[in-house]
Amino acid sequence: MVWLSCDASNVTETNQNYVDGAWIASETGETFDVENPADPSEVVARYQQSDADDAAAAVDAAVAAEDEWANTPGPERGRILRQAGTILAERKDELTKLLVEEEGKARPEAAGEVQRAIDIFHYFSGKAADLGGTVKGSSSQNTTLYTRKEPVGVAALVTPWNYPIAIPAWKLAPALAAGNTIVLKPATAAPGVVLAVAEALDEAGLPDGVLNVVTGPGSSVGTEFIENGGTDAVSFTGSSQVGEMVYDQATDQGKRVQTELGGKNPTLVGASADPAEAAEIVASGGFGTTGQSCTACSRAVVHEDVYDEFVDALVAEAESIDIGPGLEAEMGPQVSESELDSTLEYIDIAQEEGATLAAGGDTPDEYDSGYFVEPTVFTDVDNDMRIAQEEVFGPVIAVIKVSDFDEGLEVANDVEYGLSASVVTDDHTEANRFVDEAEAGVVKVNEKTTGLELHVPFGGFKRSSSETWREQGDEGLEFYTIEKTVYDNY
Repeated sequence: MVWLSCDASNVTETNQNYVDGAWIASETGETFDVENPADPSEVVARYQQSDADDAAAAVDAAVAAEDEWANTPGPERGRILRQAGTILAERKDELTKLLVEEEGKARPEAAGEVQRAIDIFHYFSGKAADLGGTVKGSSSQNTTLYTRKEPVGVAALVTPWNYPIAIPAWKLAPALAAGNTIVLKPATAAPGVVLAVAEALDEAGLPDGVLNVVTGPGSSVGTEFIENGGTDAVSFTGSSQVGEMVYDQATDQGKRVQTELGGKNPTLVGASADPAEAAEIVASGGFGTTGQSCTACSRAVVHEDVYDEFVDALVAEAESIDIGPGLEAEMGPQVSESELDSTLEYIDIAQEEGATLAAGGDTPDEYDSGYFVEPTVFTDVDNDMRIAQEEVFGPVIAVIKVSDFDEGLEVANDVEYGLSASVVTDDHTEANRFVDEAEAGVVKVNEKTTGLELHVPFGGFKRSSSETWREQGDEGLEFYTIEKTVYDNY
């Protein structure tokens, strides 16, 4: 049984790894603490500081369980997924609180993320029963020609801290539905909710060894999962720099690999847009989840005719946001001191490069502890500035003035990332052109860049993705299955 949290003044218990159906301690005998980013003096929970040997043992367990799970009928796999989702639903409030305490996001955002994980398990529970193949017409008599989908084998999942239950869920659920066994390394900043998912699947009847969760550093645990000869596929979500190394490591060994990486997402505001409405859309996309989303809007590309009104409205949106601990406020802290320092460094760089600080730009006076930063708006931004080109991963929006739609579209595309992009316009032609020409895997019209439906593909272009396989929906299942063609001459 996993133990989720602890009293900050008396940490006496340690969460364990989940390997081969049992909760076990790491061979290292070492642990690490997760602190509350709203109050770093509060230790939320303690976890195993595992190493490569622990990871290798988890892979061995997954390999041993591979055949039995692959041969389990799809409807039975689906039943287990549905039951796990139901268990998570019963514990939603508990998981929401844990997510807020470990990751820092505001309670409504955390609750929505937990619900997303629940919905994902229920969605793929139905998909498990539908997995099969297709019958084709044969050119020979007395021959039945058909295909069947089979699991890839052992999937290695490496997941991030910014959506610590939703992203593991959208990797886990299709992998399990397709009949794969799994080794998973959650992010060290917020691993608790992943262990809670493992507990729910265990209680739902998942056979031993099918899912194995090991906490610890990516340099040891993650690398072992990626390079171990027992794993067949690797799915990674994180920064572009690390993801590109993961891709090289996995493909060098001929493994199937899927990466979802960074973004520098624009919202193009056309001349026909209502400035206040556009500012609300941009603020929601850029300041929600404290800007710690790969799909967060970090660039507002605004037509000069509405630029001044838009800036005034966006500054008002930024200054109206209630900052504080996630259980109490509208916008919580950043996840760690290093993330806060990185955001503050980019704020300094933007001013050094000549951008104008229009709102925010500092830590709030009322908090002398915690990793809080004000929602920040920069104007007079050129698209070649670092603030307009590099992923900040904090609540910072750069506003760029353009003279017409063509220039706006060019600026929106002029980055090395291509994850999400949106346009705010009342001009139908502009909207259609943006859909056609925006270089992004997710394109939205009159909506914020964040927010994803679970039944449609998700993935990016350029450095935002390996551009190999999409996640979520039917396309998410494709990564975890391989096609076999059968000629049956009767």
